[in-house]
Amino acid sequence: MTAKGIAILSDVHSNVFALDAVLADLDKREIDMIVNLGDVLFGPICPLETAERLMAKKNVISIMGNCDRILLEEQSESLTFQQVKPLLTDAHLEWIRTFRKTWVYEDIFFCHGTPFSDDTYLLEEVTENGAANRELQAVAEQLKHLEQRVIVCGHTHLPKSVQLPDGKLVMNPGSVGFPAYYEEEPHPHAMESLSPHAKYAILWRTTHGWRAEQIMVPYDWEQASRIAEEKGRPDYSYAIRTGYAYIP
Repeated sequence: MTAKGIAILSDVHSNVFALDAVLADLDKREIDMIVNLGDVLFGPICPLETAERLMAKKNVISIMGNCDRILLEEQSESLTFQQVKPLLTDAHLEWIRTFRKTWVYEDIFFCHGTPFSDDTYLLEEVTENGAANRELQAVAEQLKHLEQRVIVCGHTHLPKSVQLPDGKLVMNPGSVGFPAYYEEEPHPHAMESLSPHAKYAILWRTTHGWRAEQIMVPYDWEQASRIAEEKGRPDYSYAIRTGYAYIP
């Protein structure tokens, strides 16, 4: 009997074209469930269509991302908030409110940023010189009180599978729909996956523990990029088309 897996999606950011490609890829695989790590609709491309796809799925566990949380606020200076929030109905907002802060399944801990914060990087740190990998011992120290041996996070949009010095596995599936971005805070830094593919991951159960598979799916990123450009978002357009951050 074929072992079934847990599909992990994160950071769709309203890119329904990338999401459809990932869901089509999943249809070919033996999957028990989908875990969505958040930041689903916060983007200018197709937030309503993105919501429609995931709300229709019954086997999805959703985690609250920092951008999902922002959409539940009444006001924000964010341009993306101003583009997306007026489109959302009460049903969309109620759906977002059902997202969990974190979730544990067997020996796997799921979160958006870290187990303790939805807007903090787990495997990376930001200094005056930009973003860099954190020392793995520091990550292990932060996670030492977690009983689970596998920690799955999103938020940075960078696909990674890292074994810590204590043997725990930390995995980031990357971003389904927004492969790179630039941030000014806490210091200017770019997060770049270096390819435009839709990215997700699967955890497969084996006799020796969970096997992590990182997956890159091609799709029509030119179409998604054009829509972002038409909506006045060169940052989304460039990142979606290239996998590199648009730096103003």
